[in-house]
Amino acid sequence: MARSRGFGARLVGAMFGLLFLCAALSALSVLALRWLDPPASMMMLEARIEAWRANDAKYRHRYRWVDAAQISPHAARAVVAAEDQRFVAHTGFDVDAIRQAVEHNASGARVRGASTISQQVAKNLFLWRGRSWVRKGLEAWFTVLIEVLWPKQRILEVYLNIAEFGHGIYGVEAAAQAYWKKSAKQLTRAQAATLAAVLPNPRRYRAEPPSPYVQRRRDWILGQMPHVEVPAATGGAPRARATR
Repeated sequence: MARSRGFGARLVGAMFGLLFLCAALSALSVLALRWLDPPASMMMLEARIEAWRANDAKYRHRYRWVDAAQISPHAARAVVAAEDQRFVAHTGFDVDAIRQAVEHNASGARVRGASTISQQVAKNLFLWRGRSWVRKGLEAWFTVLIEVLWPKQRILEVYLNIAEFGHGIYGVEAAAQAYWKKSAKQLTRAQAATLAAVLPNPRRYRAEPPSPYVQRRRDWILGQMPHVEVPAATGGAPRARATR
């Protein structure tokens, strides 16, 4: 009996040790990416595998990292206006948005999400698509690490570079080149707002030519942009926040 209890204690100890090692490695990975630019994301790799498995000869992967200084400040302001207007104020999770989404979804209406930009960076950079509790738990863990170890400017810079703006089009530089044959630094307010307008479903909506829905959403984003607060290094001087 004592031998059995000793084996059980060693097994539990080994499991805790493994969990600690995984937590430490994930924290070190996130810390390193505070300064190192990611060559790809898990979402990009997953999309390429899907295209390969489907034998999709038309799939083209477009991704080119550019530093925040090489991105139009309109782009930062547009994605914050579209996706996460409390980005500067929250610590990774927008509790008010989560509560509103739960109440909205409980009514049986069209499902509404409440992911912050920090959460989207966590799942796009490190995780796979899906809605399992395991993935949601890992998303929360990586979101906490990102918020603790990165400044807001870095979070937004990474988001602008890895967000999907069309099938196989990742980041504002690749999107600007694909749709308008220009660099991300040359994006106008309207073009930045159009890119932000496709973010809810970039595989369904196109920035060019924009559908009536994308045009309506772009116009709404343009109206919100002057009022949102963004990190000064990515979007110019902060402004007063507006609620969604």
